[in-house]
Amino acid sequence: MSLLFQGRQSQHERQKKSVFAAGYFFLLNIVRQGIYSLGEMWRTPLASLMTIAVLGLSLTLPATLYLVVKNVSQVSSGFEEAAEISLFVKESMSEQETQTLVKRLALYPEVAQVEFISKDDALTEFKQVSGFGQALEYLAANPLPDVVVVTPTSRFRQVEAAEELLKKLQAEREVDFGKLDIAWLERLNALLSLLKESVITIALLLLTSVTLIIGNTIRLSIMDKKEEIQVMKLVGATNTFIHAPFLWTGIWYGVIGGLFSFICVALMMWWLSAAVSDVAGVYQTSFSLIGLTLSEFAVLVALATSLGFVGSYLSVNRYIKEIEPDKV
Repeated sequence: MSLLFQGRQSQHERQKKSVFAAGYFFLLNIVRQGIYSLGEMWRTPLASLMTIAVLGLSLTLPATLYLVVKNVSQVSSGFEEAAEISLFVKESMSEQETQTLVKRLALYPEVAQVEFISKDDALTEFKQVSGFGQALEYLAANPLPDVVVVTPTSRFRQVEAAEELLKKLQAEREVDFGKLDIAWLERLNALLSLLKESVITIALLLLTSVTLIIGNTIRLSIMDKKEEIQVMKLVGATNTFIHAPFLWTGIWYGVIGGLFSFICVALMMWWLSAAVSDVAGVYQTSFSLIGLTLSEFAVLVALATSLGFVGSYLSVNRYIKEIEPDKV
């Protein structure tokens, strides 16, 4: 009995080893075909470089537009205080009454932060910003009122909710009137949304063109090797074996095209960074362009690789089927 079970066990182990060997040789064959397809591209460097350049430049435009949206969003995100509500306190209110108003407003569930700006602080800041410091020295009294700046919570920063909160805050007896300057922010957000939609539309068109370019390149390669494919089918080569080099070629085009696109975007950002710094210096602010992060670079290369595979697969799946030995 022990010999019988030992024979069964050895047979099971042989089956496991054969499965492992089959998987190993399958992966080895895939890697070998990938290296072979890369060598085929190396044998025609000019045509391969032209195709890669076209793919890279086609991917550079949507990547650049994405960075434009990203940097504009960075600028607009710094204007969250645009949803702030400025409450001008009545001149008859004392400092103690104003501080009571500040503490009462801080208890509102719709309010995230309350800041008090006294009339003296407001006048000092106005002198520094306006450039009329010497002229303001001749004023007999400070014409500016005390101001309470209220920052709503994120839920109440939308236009309608902020306007409702403004009406509620203006009802306080210490408040003379309030101001909510949010209309320009609405226009900025609308333009930003339009820019995002335009980027998506242009990106879809260019990515489709990348797929078509790769598909057409692979089609020409298939037609160039038509006789070789016919011979391979005559000797019994499987479709998977025939398809693999062409699929690998599309993948290589996508990978190298994605790297080329990243280099173009990086060079463009480096070229524009100095000009952007000069413009920011004119407006007495600091701003630096944000490029592609490591994860975004990985997404770009993965997207280019996917497009290369899809374009090559569509071309291979259609044209290799039409090549048969009896049509020689």
